[in-house]
Amino acid sequence: MAPAPPRFTPALFDFLRELRARNDREWFQRNKARYERDVKAPALLFIEAIGPALHRLSRHVVADPRPVGGSMFRINRDVRFSADKSPYKTALAMAFAYEGAARHSPMPGFYLHMEPGESFGGGGVHMPDTATLTRIRDAIVADTPGWKRVVESPAIAPLFTYYGEPLKRTPTGYPPDHPYAEYLRRKSFTWHTRFSEADVCSADFIDRYVDVCRAADPLMRFLAAALGVPW
Repeated sequence: MAPAPPRFTPALFDFLRELRARNDREWFQRNKARYERDVKAPALLFIEAIGPALHRLSRHVVADPRPVGGSMFRINRDVRFSADKSPYKTALAMAFAYEGAARHSPMPGFYLHMEPGESFGGGGVHMPDTATLTRIRDAIVADTPGWKRVVESPAIAPLFTYYGEPLKRTPTGYPPDHPYAEYLRRKSFTWHTRFSEADVCSADFIDRYVDVCRAADPLMRFLAAALGVPW
């Protein structure tokens, strides 16, 4: 009999809610065993278990279950340049990055965020540098029919949201009357879907997350091709 897939429990969200209410080192140290048991341990098991499924979508996406330097974001906040000196993040997050790329590189990858009332999965290319944006915009213009197939796909259209402030005008060098000029004004090319706490704690959450990653596959492939990398 195959082992049961790893799963999160409501204890994950209980811990994060309490951490949000009492975000200080004294409280965290008293509750560190809960963090290890209810947050960190199931997250690392989830990352290890999901690796083969993501690898079937793209052999270049990495799910790294190392507790330090892997796919899971550290719980400690970097407060050096922040007015908010709260020492801990109040969400569990993980990134499945493109192989050989830094976590915040412009290469396409997947992301998962779990937070009370604000859990979601996503992917794509988030807030890249100007050179990367130019390559994606050039690809949209050069292969407008291909871009149309991506963004008008019934599977992708509900996922392909934009969070941020687009440019007010079409960038210089691009036709302002292009049929997809609204996309040429974007600064990110990402997809996004929300999960309830019940979704996250369900026995089939790995399958649910992989299903939406699979639905977004045409977009991921378009972005990878635009950046000249295999998917």
